[in-house]
Amino acid sequence: MLPAIKHLVIFLFFFSLPEFSRAQDFTAPSRVSGNFHLDAQYYRNDTLIGAPEVNEKMLMNAFTNILFTKGDFTAGLRFESYLNPISGYNPNLRGTGMPYRFISYRSGDFEITAGNFYEQFGNGLILRTYDDWNLGVDNSLDGVRVRYNPIQGITLKGVYGKQRYFWDLSPGIVRGLDADFSLNDLLKPLNESSTRIFAGAGMLSKYQREEPVFYENQRLVLPENVGAFAGRLNVSGMKFNFSGEYAYKINDPSSINNYIYKSGQSLYLNASYFQPGLSVQASAKHTDNMSFKSRRTETSEALDINFLPPLTKQHTHSLSSMYPYATQPNGEVAYQAQLVYTIKRRTKVGGPYGTYISANYSMVHALNRRALNDTTAIGQRATLGYKASLFDAGDEKYFRDFNVEISRRMNRNLKISLQYLNLFYNIDVIEGHPGDPDVKANIGITDIEYRLTTMKTMRFVFEHLSTKQDNGDWAAAMVEYTIAPRWFFSISDQFNYGNPDKDKRLHYYNISMGYTHHSSRIALNWGRQREGVICVGGVCRYVPASSGLMLTITSSF
Repeated sequence: MLPAIKHLVIFLFFFSLPEFSRAQDFTAPSRVSGNFHLDAQYYRNDTLIGAPEVNEKMLMNAFTNILFTKGDFTAGLRFESYLNPISGYNPNLRGTGMPYRFISYRSGDFEITAGNFYEQFGNGLILRTYDDWNLGVDNSLDGVRVRYNPIQGITLKGVYGKQRYFWDLSPGIVRGLDADFSLNDLLKPLNESSTRIFAGAGMLSKYQREEPVFYENQRLVLPENVGAFAGRLNVSGMKFNFSGEYAYKINDPSSINNYIYKSGQSLYLNASYFQPGLSVQASAKHTDNMSFKSRRTETSEALDINFLPPLTKQHTHSLSSMYPYATQPNGEVAYQAQLVYTIKRRTKVGGPYGTYISANYSMVHALNRRALNDTTAIGQRATLGYKASLFDAGDEKYFRDFNVEISRRMNRNLKISLQYLNLFYNIDVIEGHPGDPDVKANIGITDIEYRLTTMKTMRFVFEHLSTKQDNGDWAAAMVEYTIAPRWFFSISDQFNYGNPDKDKRLHYYNISMGYTHHSSRIALNWGRQREGVICVGGVCRYVPASSGLMLTITSSF
């Protein structure tokens, strides 16, 4: 029996069980919902931009989610197809099947889920499973999850399962418990307080059988059970918020950390202050040997058990997002600060509609790693690795981003946004280009939006990136025309006019159009894609150069 058909038969079998059926309120209405997404790309040969040849000429990624709800019962499944995976996605995705299916039942304060599920403890420092279609990441757990609220103010969670590994499961088993406490609900003196206090704690363990790893002709003794623990606190008031989480991981020798026996830790702190027209936020993060995977030999983006939140701004324009930061789980010290201020409208400085000003600064350094002794190299395999102190940053800089944005509506129809970025990018560490010099770039962006009528809008974007490293200077422009709520058209070009190699001073042009009808959308894009990386939340995917036609269809029901 085909795997997809087998899963569907099992799903219908459980739903038809008499014992299960009697537990349902069949007077409750049934609801079926879902969504569909397809990306198909036709490739043409383009040796000028270094696009690899695609033998199939056309590649396709697609999925369909179906969710059935009736009373306290929920069931769902996802069908996926990669024939073959679009360039830049992991080739292990090749195939078609139903890798995600679950059933869930809630009774009062108790809920149980069997099958695939996504879960997060706190900020994710010890557990976060999620999927991101653009990155090709899905590390869902396949097993059992239980949630229980014994009293108001306490939420308990337990998970047990194996992670998805493309069309298979990881060899490691993941087990975890987590608890959230609302102190305002639990402590009578805090019941009426405007300051809300939340606390939480979690523990997680992975099990993987020992496998042969050798160093200097000696087989390493690897721990089969690795535990991690975390505690967190969140305090929020009328004008402020503070949150913090600390995580500790027992030694976990792996391919990522060169099989050292050092324990890991991470501390994440965030504080913010806000009032009408003004907000200030500051964050700090210390990460030390916190790669946590359910298979110790895995080096790709797959099988991450935890998530280390990045302290960098997510840029959206084409040139400002050219050098995104990838979180370094082996160690980093990061800081970020942001100020957002709105100048009041109907003032001489703010204008008739007010003026938005945002300033953001982030920096990431390596850890200051110190040798264990005079005879052991830093990070040497089969040792404790190195010594490091909390928030002790090393001299090596990984990333720095200073950016300012000023946005102002000039009148009812015209809005102008100006941005400036100053970047430092350690391309050796972040992208793995040994010997390449650090990139120092200045980027300017002008984004103009003009409303022609209530339904028609024009948008003009002009960008410039100046750098003496990597591929040199770039200029970019885009014109977009929107007819709400159905149509959009755009023409854009990125010109690498400053490339040190004159033969690579190329245009990366694109022509796009899209049509939306109710909850369905179809879009076409013709042109070139430059080589680079895309990152979401500090997790990145390499994107090779390509040229051709991209079709995207999305729909929900």
